[in-house]
Amino acid sequence: MTLRNVTEEDLPLFFEHQRDEVALRMAAFPSRERDAFLTHWRTKVLRPENVTRTIVVGGRVAGYMGSWEQDGKRLIAYWMGREHWGKGLATRALSEFLVHEPVRPLHAWVAVHNAGSIRVLEKCGFRTVAQENPPHADGVAEVLMMLGPE
Repeated sequence: MTLRNVTEEDLPLFFEHQRDEVALRMAAFPSRERDAFLTHWRTKVLRPENVTRTIVVGGRVAGYMGSWEQDGKRLIAYWMGREHWGKGLATRALSEFLVHEPVRPLHAWVAVHNAGSIRVLEKCGFRTVAQENPPHADGVAEVLMMLGPE
């Protein structure tokens, strides 16, 4: 497993990952249409102030990790293709990603029913600091997890 800079060629694979219905339910995050997805990545995600990496496993793109500033917090998120779930890859990728993203504290919103992602974050030192129904979550309860001091 390695992390590398995101390339334009990665975006169609990321698009396909975010269309997976099981993953969408787990993440409690809506899928975007192709043009909206690509525009979002090109204009918002791949900004120089963000840290975004492609996760590569066995020479194949497995997903991504990224961090950005929002509402006064440094947030992180990741998405793994479902065929890579349950193999410890997200935990390994997040551990490596944290070397590239030195800002602390880091925060992550996770749907309360997404036990796998909560466990990945906990293994990497994150702890739950709040639970709420944020506006972006369409009524799904989420936990806010944090790494580092407040």
